[in-house]
Order: sequence, then C-alpha cells, then structure tokens
Amino acid sequence: MADAADAGLEAALAMVVEFRAAPGRRDELRDALLALVEPTRLEDGCLLYDLHESRDDADVLAFYEVWRDPDAHAAHDRTAHVGRFREIRGPLLAEPARVLRLRRIEP
Repeated sequence: MADAADAGLEAALAMVVEFRAAPGRRDELRDALLALVEPTRLEDGCLLYDLHESRDDADVLAFYEVWRDPDAHAAHDRTAHVGRFREIRGPLLAEPARVLRLRRIEP
C-alpha cells in the first residue's frame, strides 16, 4: 500500500521545457529565462525549477521543473513573470518550445 509520501510523488508533475534560441539571440534568451528562476522558485507548489544549457548545442536551454501537482503548474502559467516572458519570447526563439510533461513511475 502506498503511503502519503508516495501518493504525493504520484501527483507531482515533472517537466522538461526545451528552448532553441533564434540565430544571434542566445544571450537574450538565456537572460530572459534566468529572470524566471527566482520568482518561480518562490511559488507555492514549485518543488524544483532549474535552468540548464546543452553541452552539445549552445543555442539550446531547458528547464527541468517539478510541481506539486498539475494545478500548481497551471497557477505558474498565470503568473505575471511568465506573462512577461510570453510577451517577449517570439523573436528570441527559433521554434516553439518543446514541452515534455512527465509522471514518475518508480519510487
């Protein structure tokens, strides 16, 4: 029988969100993504929010994030800082972000 901690892990939403910078816009994209880190980590339900850069392609950055549950992530999507990023992201990106929504399958 699963205990409460296991039930919490099953409800958690892990995500990988990958961004490819438009040509010549990598540093701007990196700065814009870094600006999301501090306010996001303060949000209720944010368990992990780490920005990474690819070792193989300097134009690729990705968040690995874990949320208490999908509702916590939905609230994150409605924050002012995410809204500001959405307003400026268009010219910074070579293509739409790639989003993987993950569910943990092992303890």
